[in-house]
Amino acid sequence: QITGAEHLWTDLERKRMFDSPTHSPAESKRLYTYLNQKAAHLLAQGKSVIFDTNFNFYQDRQLMRDMAARHGADCTLIWVQADPQLAYKRASENIEQQPTRVLGSMAAEAFERITNKLQPPEQSEQPIILDGTKITPAYVAEKLGIKYEQV
Repeated sequence: QITGAEHLWTDLERKRMFDSPTHSPAESKRLYTYLNQKAAHLLAQGKSVIFDTNFNFYQDRQLMRDMAARHGADCTLIWVQADPQLAYKRASENIEQQPTRVLGSMAAEAFERITNKLQPPEQSEQPIILDGTKITPAYVAEKLGIKYEQV
């Protein structure tokens, strides 16, 4: 909301596209094909896009940089860091109170699979690193260099 960018949120789109998401490779391929096309379309219209997903692999982040470049857009990597125990707690507990858990609770096995394969950003990617324990609109705006006025 503070950036005015179009928000492509993979969890919400997965929930919209699939009645009972399985996170299978085929399902994920269909989801990301759709979202990549949508992002490219928005960029071609000159719109800013926030592609909200766990870009845990350098190669996937590079695909986004390449897409942005093809459309004359800048690409900024925003990397949210949190202690793994806190991240798992957020992904698996009190999900009914968390608007970000639209797909429900994350199983421990899925969380481990994701975190064990994680490729943190390289210095060359020039990430903006956010402390996941401080996420507020004012904090994010400050880190992004955006003027924020609380309403």
